[in-house]
Amino acid sequence: MTAPTARPRVLSGIQPTADSYHLGNFLGAVKQWVALQDEHESFYFIADLHSLTVEHDPKLLRERTYVAAAQLLAAGVDPARSAIFVQSHLPEHAELGWVMQCITGFGEARRMTQFKDKSAKGGEGASSVGLFAYPMLMAADILLYRPAYVPVGEDQRQHLELSRDLAQRFNHRFKKTFRVPEPYILKETAKIYDLQEPTVKMSKSASSPNGIINLLDDPKVTAKKIRSAVTDSETDVRFDVEHKPGISNLLGIYSALTGTSIDDIVAKYVGRGYGDFKGELADVVVDFVTPFREKTLALLDDKAELDRILAEGAATARTVASATLADAYERLGLVRPTGQQVR
Repeated sequence: MTAPTARPRVLSGIQPTADSYHLGNFLGAVKQWVALQDEHESFYFIADLHSLTVEHDPKLLRERTYVAAAQLLAAGVDPARSAIFVQSHLPEHAELGWVMQCITGFGEARRMTQFKDKSAKGGEGASSVGLFAYPMLMAADILLYRPAYVPVGEDQRQHLELSRDLAQRFNHRFKKTFRVPEPYILKETAKIYDLQEPTVKMSKSASSPNGIINLLDDPKVTAKKIRSAVTDSETDVRFDVEHKPGISNLLGIYSALTGTSIDDIVAKYVGRGYGDFKGELADVVVDFVTPFREKTLALLDDKAELDRILAEGAATARTVASATLADAYERLGLVRPTGQQVR
């Protein structure tokens, strides 16, 4: 009899920086996290420490952390199959983050494009050291769990490359401690664009209120946004990103939510106008967001249960994170407390 093979481990996180996930978050990342649970040992966390890199409202951060966790559960992240936890519940993240800062060059950190982008508005001098060190904490988030794969979008590829570089650097300078993770690039077909500016990716920071589908909005509001989405002066429903970005975006949403191929959807609407298509797409979106919203709100009504799930997830995560940190500290030459074992 062949011994069972251990499932490869995956790790990913999401910041609690909005009152609701939007459709792009779900289709571009969370939906695929759910699918990964079937064949992977999964660790998913709410990256609340990363939210401290910019000014924030403490009460709002606390509530959004619960909202983020509830939405992951409503989306299908199963605490029986995945560890779901809050980043700040494990001090190992911040501790290894300091280690990563100590082996990262200043110039190397300064080249991170997200720091350049996020500091551009107020100027580098007004940005926090935390924002500058954000990628090193992200590297610690990843390396603590020694994952085989890290699900990332293209906008996070540079940060994952830094994590890989730091893992290799530490392993070379001291002793092999960290697994060098591979990217699990999320499918480009799931990229969702602004309903009002369909050449711009749907984003909480860049999209107008009418251009973004928030999953916790009233379904009637969501349906109206779909029906009011920008298209073009033609009437035929066909996929053409260059000449018909609005309709192409809506076709992508329809396909992603129903599992129907874009070709089959186009064939269904031959000879029919945009009105029919957008009206039926609105129904498809409402059929998805309604139960999602109801599940999320029900979970938020029972914070004690959410706390229990997050505590269990943190306990599972700690068994891995604490062992990795102990190994790293030992190999750095730090004196460990009596009785702490090193593998």
